[in-house]
Order: sequence, then structure tokens, then C-alpha cells
Amino acid sequence: MARELKEVQGIIFKRQKYKEADLLAKIMTKENGIITLIVRGALKPKSKLGAATLNFSYGNYVIYTSGHGLSNLRTYKEVRQFDGLYNNLTKNAYASFILDLIDHAFLEYQNLGKYYTLALYAIKKINAGVDPEMITQIVQMQLLAAYGVEPQLKQCVICGKSQGIFDYSIKRGGILCSDHFRVENSRMHLKPKQTAVLRTIGLLPIERLGSIKVSDDTKKATRKAIDRIYRDTIDLNLKTKKFLDELKMFN
Repeated sequence: MARELKEVQGIIFKRQKYKEADLLAKIMTKENGIITLIVRGALKPKSKLGAATLNFSYGNYVIYTSGHGLSNLRTYKEVRQFDGLYNNLTKNAYASFILDLIDHAFLEYQNLGKYYTLALYAIKKINAGVDPEMITQIVQMQLLAAYGVEPQLKQCVICGKSQGIFDYSIKRGGILCSDHFRVENSRMHLKPKQTAVLRTIGLLPIERLGSIKVSDDTKKATRKAIDRIYRDTIDLNLKTKKFLDELKMFN
């Protein structure tokens, strides 16, 4: 495929040194997916390209690309940083984990569709000071579908009931109504409120979630449940998750 100049809009989220003064930077875009850019001379002092490709930079980038493999960054327009993330270790850790999670769900250059909107919304909210733990849980529940394990949250996986008291079953891949609690030993034994939170954050469009008010106890329980769902169905081993967990131990 011939190379062409293309303008993409996206978020820079991962950098590593490449040759002496160059770096590789990953950018998450909507239509063009996740692209790895070679940024020439980025590590030289006063490099404008280097400054425009700091982690959590967001804007328009002009790239030279063939639609596969490495692309070259040529220039940029209207780039700004999410300073609230860049200057705060905890926010940085949550945002890095979210983008890493999305990165592992898609191939390079695969259209992200609604998940780009999800990522951008999450980053903006965390940057603005909204509870990063709750935003991260929302992303994790909504991202399960991208990993091919979308849970049934609308109705009981056994009988289809949509109203009442529910628990969650990883084995069944969704919620169970109380009619089946005694016969299904794979359920997680969550409190009704905890299951309700998982349903809400998994089903509602993220822009309609607003500022969810959840108690610390419920938040810890849903965090534990989501971690278990991921561990038992996807089995990812992300460094960003390990770092985030270690950071939370000291906070």
C-alpha cells in the first residue's frame, strides 16, 4: 500500500526511545485506530515534535502512513496537554491503565468507533477531577464487549427477568435473578446494590452517567468484582494495572 499524508486526531499515550534522538509514540485515534509513530529528533533539546508528543497530549497530527506498520509524524496542529493528568501521579496511573486496556483490545489501525469516544470522555473527566476509580470501572465494564465477553446485564441469563434482585455469575456471563440464587453456585454473592452499580455502569452510555455517587464500600466491592471478571475471562497482565494496584495500597 502506498504511503500518504494523513491528518489524524487523537491522544498520545505511550512513548519509548527509538534510536539515539528519536522516539516511538503511540496515538489513539477514532477512525484510524491505534498507530505507532516514529518521531524524528523528539529527544533533542527544544524539539517541538517532542513537546507535542508527551503522554496525554491531544490534538491533530499530520502523519505519513501506509495504513500498517510504523508511521512517521510530520507535524501537528492545535495540540494541548491534559495537565491534570501529567502533573498528578494517581490520575496519571488511572488514565494510563484505561488507555493500555483499550490498546490491548484492538489491533493497530483497527477502527475504535465508540471506544475512542469512551476513552476521550474518561480522560477528560479524570483530568477535570471526577473520581478516577469510578470512571475506570465504567470503562472496564463497557470494554468487556471489545474483548469478546460482553456480559448480559439487561436481564437474568436463565429466565430473562429484568426487574428484581440480582447477583452476577462469571460462569454464566451475566446477571442472575434471585429465583435462581439457590440453584446456581457460580454466583459472586454480591449485594443487590453492588450488582445494580455494575448494571448501571455497564449499560448506560457514558455521557449520560454524569457524576455517579457511590459509597466507598460499594466502590471497593465493585472494584473487586470487576477485577475478578477480568481475571477469569480475559486474563490480562498489564504493568499499568499492577502499578495502579500498588499505588492504591499506599493511598
